[in-house]
Amino acid sequence: MSKITPHLWFDKQAKEATEFYISLFPNSKVDSLSTIKDTPSGDCDIVNFTLAGQKFMAISAGPIFKFNPSISLTATCATAEEAQELFNKLSADGKVLMPFQEYPWSKGYGWCNDKYGLSWQVNTEAKGGQIIPSLMFTGEQFGKVEEALKFYTSVFKNAETKLVAKYEAGEGDVVGKVKYSLAMLEGQPFTLMESSMEHGFNFNEAVSFIINCADQEEVDYYWGELSARPEAEQCGWLKDKYGLSWQVVPKQMGEMMSKGTPEQLARVTQAFLKMKKFNIAELEQAYKG
Repeated sequence: MSKITPHLWFDKQAKEATEFYISLFPNSKVDSLSTIKDTPSGDCDIVNFTLAGQKFMAISAGPIFKFNPSISLTATCATAEEAQELFNKLSADGKVLMPFQEYPWSKGYGWCNDKYGLSWQVNTEAKGGQIIPSLMFTGEQFGKVEEALKFYTSVFKNAETKLVAKYEAGEGDVVGKVKYSLAMLEGQPFTLMESSMEHGFNFNEAVSFIINCADQEEVDYYWGELSARPEAEQCGWLKDKYGLSWQVVPKQMGEMMSKGTPEQLARVTQAFLKMKKFNIAELEQAYKG
């Protein structure tokens, strides 16, 4: 199991969107599908899926949160022709933010929102086949990427900053601020960049990151290190000091949700809806009845 899993929040289209995404990438499949009932959002479909060999989760939980380009997924392709084809499919019935063409940093690159609103960057790189979460620090978070890199690489034990590139004179943003950076957190690559433009959006819960924890000690550790906004704590979710959303989830939860009977799922759901930080013992007791 991956330590960190990207999580996508849809209104009602999690199953439909997942099928669309796995049709675009090799080594992709639906791993499991379950439904939790009687939540504040009604009945919610949960899809665990593999995309280009990487684990993701999607949920249909109502129109509460909307995707925006502050968090995008960067898909890398080995050739510009392959990247162009992928970009055309992802941008169909969506919105092109940067047209696919050659740029100083790439032989073929484009940025779009797909038909479900999820933001994608498609890039031509020698090492194709990756899908990398990309975080854009804007608004009140502008200028904090270097600080965030130090923070995240201190919280996660298997972590390092691989690259930091800064804006130079004539590049259209504030000289010395981070144009592009790459960090590895528990084997999951992330890119972080910052923009001084007034975009009108910032991080929200539409894209969050699940931390899969081995035991209560790990749950307690990540909760204590990351949670910075008590008002955002609910059902294992938290927000860190940059507004990024994380879900701190014990591995036992995944086992319960994938293997439980409808009655067991109902009991576990009602138990976790009352929690902020997850308590494994109480979840297990609810599962057993």
